[in-house]
Amino acid sequence: MFNDLQAAHAWIELPASRDSEVSHKTQAIAREDGWRQVERGTEDITISRWEDPRDSSSHQATTPEDHYFVGIALKTTRAKLSRERQLIFDGTMPAGTLYVSAPSKPLAVQFHAPGAFLHFHISADHFPAQPSAAENLNDLVLLRDPLAAELAKALIERGHAADNEFARCVGQTLAMHLTRLEPPRVKVNALPKWRLRRVEQYIGDHFDRCISLSELANVAGLSRMHFAAQFRAATGYRPREYLLNHRIEHAKRMLATTGRPLAEIALAVGFSTQAHFSTVFKRISGQSPARWRLASKSERPATDVPPRRRPVSDNDWMVGAAA
Repeated sequence: MFNDLQAAHAWIELPASRDSEVSHKTQAIAREDGWRQVERGTEDITISRWEDPRDSSSHQATTPEDHYFVGIALKTTRAKLSRERQLIFDGTMPAGTLYVSAPSKPLAVQFHAPGAFLHFHISADHFPAQPSAAENLNDLVLLRDPLAAELAKALIERGHAADNEFARCVGQTLAMHLTRLEPPRVKVNALPKWRLRRVEQYIGDHFDRCISLSELANVAGLSRMHFAAQFRAATGYRPREYLLNHRIEHAKRMLATTGRPLAEIALAVGFSTQAHFSTVFKRISGQSPARWRLASKSERPATDVPPRRRPVSDNDWMVGAAA
């Protein structure tokens, strides 16, 4: 299982120190030299990990004619997916986002934040042969798919201890899951970026008090119903989830860089009681605030920070956050 410090930065981090000890051919999860550049060999399922710490990068690749490509985001990023002049996706990809590309399909991506993904290269034999099935799976983008997120988590938690047979079973389960998905019947437009920026700024300035859905909808200039649907389409989060995650990310910085009591931090980030703060913190981060602080304190010196500083919007948030 991952420790408290790993949970502080991403909920599914692979160990980084043993890459030189294990050859790419024997790893259940291979490291990619470039986006989707991995030696597949004769296996019908190959799993690889790609990550790029840069704030901006562009890549393109074509899915082999006999395989599907599936990506699962390991942490929140911003991305734009396109094929020639067709825009497929443009916005925030929360951790747990799943997207699929069918065989023989080119795909270009522009990342506007650091990214980390698990990539599954799965033989077309694991999917229905009907053209309609392939069409439904091509360019499928699911924000925060729960089962895909749990499968990725299971692989990452095992790290180099994961054997090829276990990894293959995970890939087969993912393929079965995809074949049973129903494509969305109604497409909801994402909240326009200028409206989203206004809402993010408002949350950043007022997260330490109660913010209602009506209040955020007014900031965006929309009705409550339209705002909630468009906000989730743009971010992958319900407004309430977004606010809670924003508070917890700010609390993490205060826990790591100050010695302020937990009760004081809870009030500073908008929780009415320490108990409620601890419950939400553990649900989102997987650890209690005290354990999280203990791990982070051993890594950095304690210096005070202003309690109302607005965090960067692309923080790595736990997929397990619920409304």
